[in-house]
Amino acid sequence: MKRIIAITSCPTGIAHTLLAAEALKKAAEVMGHWIKVETQGSIGTKNPLSEREIAEADVIILATDINIDTARFAGKPIYQVATSEAIRNTKAVITTALAKLPAEPAPQPTPAPVAPAKPEPAAQEVKKLVGITSCPTGIAHTFMAAEALNKAARALGYQIKIETQGSVGAKNGLTPEEIAAADAVVIAADTKVDASRFTGKRLYMTSTSEAMRNGQEVIKAALALPIPAAGTNLVEAVEAAKAERSRSRTGPYKHLMTGVSYMLPVVIAGGLAIALAFAIGGIYAGEAKGTLGAALSMIGGGTAFHLFVAVLSAFIAFSIADRPGIAPGLVGGMLAQNLGAGFLGGIVSGFLAGYLTLFLANKIKLPSTLEGLKPVLILPFLSTIIVGLLMIYVIAPPVQVVLDTMTHWLNTMRGANAVLLGIILGSMMAFDMGGPVNKAAYTFAVGLLASKVYTPMAAVIAAGMTPPLGLALAVFLFKNRFDTEEREAGGPALVLGLSFITEGAIPFAAKDPFRVIPATMIGSALAGAISMSAGVQFLVPHGGIFAALIPGAVTPLIPFLVSVVAGTLLTTAALFVLKKPVNTDVPAAVPAAAAATPNH
Repeated sequence: MKRIIAITSCPTGIAHTLLAAEALKKAAEVMGHWIKVETQGSIGTKNPLSEREIAEADVIILATDINIDTARFAGKPIYQVATSEAIRNTKAVITTALAKLPAEPAPQPTPAPVAPAKPEPAAQEVKKLVGITSCPTGIAHTFMAAEALNKAARALGYQIKIETQGSVGAKNGLTPEEIAAADAVVIAADTKVDASRFTGKRLYMTSTSEAMRNGQEVIKAALALPIPAAGTNLVEAVEAAKAERSRSRTGPYKHLMTGVSYMLPVVIAGGLAIALAFAIGGIYAGEAKGTLGAALSMIGGGTAFHLFVAVLSAFIAFSIADRPGIAPGLVGGMLAQNLGAGFLGGIVSGFLAGYLTLFLANKIKLPSTLEGLKPVLILPFLSTIIVGLLMIYVIAPPVQVVLDTMTHWLNTMRGANAVLLGIILGSMMAFDMGGPVNKAAYTFAVGLLASKVYTPMAAVIAAGMTPPLGLALAVFLFKNRFDTEEREAGGPALVLGLSFITEGAIPFAAKDPFRVIPATMIGSALAGAISMSAGVQFLVPHGGIFAALIPGAVTPLIPFLVSVVAGTLLTTAALFVLKKPVNTDVPAAVPAAAAATPNH
């Protein structure tokens, strides 16, 4: 009896995948062989193969119509055919696969016993890890978490490779060989990350902020995990182990940030198209039919800005229920936009579509031959109909009233009210510098772009630029208040601040939070207040000073620049008052006074 393992997969992961799997199992049993079949499709991997089963297998059969990662089968005989061939000529497929096995060697005479030599002490094996970092924008936290994990691994004497995922795609991608050789996997992400390629590996999931704060502890925790047992669904096991504490604290936030991360490229492209339309054809460019300005206005305002609420909703649902949640999320989000419920309705429809689809997926039970119909037929259809009806008759009307009221209030905001909102948004942006409070203010401003309310976006961007800029200026003016490492971070903080990456202030805040955070909050509050009181409008949700220099993207430009400069100067002044001089040039063992005394 031979041990066979197989993978079946077709583009949809439904009919041919399941039929080929069933045919291989029945034929192998009739022929007297042991077999296990893993199926891969649109609902993920089912019946996954364990490392032990792969190690004990005599041959691998790949009945697939798409490319399959074969790195985990290194050293094993592999026979690959189409799913249709496995369905029609199953016994011949198995026979041909077994023929690839090497001939068994003839028995050799037993050698005379030899006294065993004293074993040499084995060199300590270097642990290898791979990981993924990802945040909603794929910029600051993504790369800072990657750098923190790299430093932690080097300090522990381990090897690690980190793949970064963001709005522009994956960088430093992990190869199948690197994954196969890894002792553990670390995923530090604030958005949904596909972990299916890490089946059979120790998998530790955490947030980017935790990886930045406690990189060594994260790596140790990953290596301390038990190797998954045979037949274990790794992702489900990890999620169960995270328990209620993790789900209640990070679940909805992570789903929302996943939606935001996929929405941002649409908003940025649309906003820049609108800005170019204004630069070419003026504020009424969209009304001049047949012109380039009108075309750009249609691309940005008529299409991208009309679409991004649906994208937000779809990928919130995707984060919760995977691919079956995309269709009801898209439809619910588009209904929210068309019915006037805007981004608030899109958020509601995304969570509704996701949790409803997940509930139906768990409750609807079908025979194994029909199970593949769930992700592409049953779940999208039922969820879309239910979400659509609820949006039309129950959710959209009251949400529309709330959004209309808020939009009217923001558009008519003058004087003290505008200043107060600017102070609140500015303080939130500087409070945790890319954390949940910062992202709440940012998401609020981005969502309002769909309703053509642009003033909160300007306040948020001005306030987000201020903390790293204020710290960079303080480092330049008051070097004696910062240690050597902080002085080195001053240059990067300047560039990050100009680019609207608030996280550039994190290295300073992490070392001295009780002085740095109040100083940055004061400056950001002032920047937000000036921007709101001046009625500055920012049409794109990112880019900082570089987006502001595009004609039409920021109006009026001078008050925006004044708000950034004023916030930066106030932050710098507050740092001068709050931070005390540090002695970095004199050895710690020598009192400063003694060091200053001349040697007679």
